[in-house]
Amino acid sequence: MSTHWEPDILGAGFEARTLPLLDDDEGAVVATLVRHRPADDPEALPGTPSAPSFTMLYFHGWNDYFHQRELAREVAANGGAFYALDLRKYGRSLRDRQFPGYVTRLSTYDEDIHAALDVIREECGMGMDLVMMGHSTGGLTATLWAHRHPGALRALILNAPWLEMQGSVVLRSVGAPVVDTLARRLPTSPLPVSDPGNYYRTLHGWTEEDGERPAGTEGDPFYDGWNTDPRWRTWPSMPIRPGWLSAILAGHAQVAAGLAITCPILVMTSTRTIISAKWTPELRTVDTVLDVGQIAHRATRLGQLVTIATFEGAIHDVLLSPAPVRARAYAEMRRWMGAYVRRAWASVPA
Repeated sequence: MSTHWEPDILGAGFEARTLPLLDDDEGAVVATLVRHRPADDPEALPGTPSAPSFTMLYFHGWNDYFHQRELAREVAANGGAFYALDLRKYGRSLRDRQFPGYVTRLSTYDEDIHAALDVIREECGMGMDLVMMGHSTGGLTATLWAHRHPGALRALILNAPWLEMQGSVVLRSVGAPVVDTLARRLPTSPLPVSDPGNYYRTLHGWTEEDGERPAGTEGDPFYDGWNTDPRWRTWPSMPIRPGWLSAILAGHAQVAAGLAITCPILVMTSTRTIISAKWTPELRTVDTVLDVGQIAHRATRLGQLVTIATFEGAIHDVLLSPAPVRARAYAEMRRWMGAYVRRAWASVPA
């Protein structure tokens, strides 16, 4: 285990650093911070500034880890020093003896986040403003952290954040007592939850079963496959355990009660959701994991300044959608950050 920067699995321009954390019931625990160094990245975007004007810290979702090179390069080109965090028991931070992704309180991640921020501030200085970004479950984690730490962020970007249990508020309220009972009695016993794997399939490229591949898609990883590490983005997905699900439901209840996030918030989703047990090619153009209508509804309760942007043809992770969709999403991020992030440096001497 290294506590200094080492070359990362993502290749040139990416480095990783292990962050030791306090032990828990499963023993030693770590998080892993990944940073992008554009000067060492042969695929850095033209015009990427050599001196960043803000920092971004990114959180992955469930059954996931940080692998989005394109996101790091886009943020760097927009003036950001990019970092991503593999939270405890995920991805680079997962150890053999551990239940993957398992925590019983989402606030447990404060230790991971603060350890990462200590490193970021040491490298970038105390005065550089922070933008936080989270996808899905990572979006819920980032949301609750921002609520607990008013004034800490310049801006918050949420990519299909998991703000409500799929189905309805009624489903969540009925299910919560059952889950809480199981969380007390059998917190780590896997729940019998089935996942048809439709989202996993969208990440592994076009197949003959999908029909003729559209022209002009050569070199697009949406069609070629994102080549994620099967150790860390698994199929079947990591088991859902009552102790963890109870923590998620508690987070959803906080969101439903209303939060008071003080910074501007950008929420990005697909325009449609289809939850289906059967695969059809249409599922490559929609969110197959979360209800985007519920996300939009709950997003209005996060703070006083919330922008909701929807993207036709996007999948659950908007930034892993087809190239034209990703281009629109990155353009919206640049426009939005130009209003709420980069403008803050207009009066700062060069």
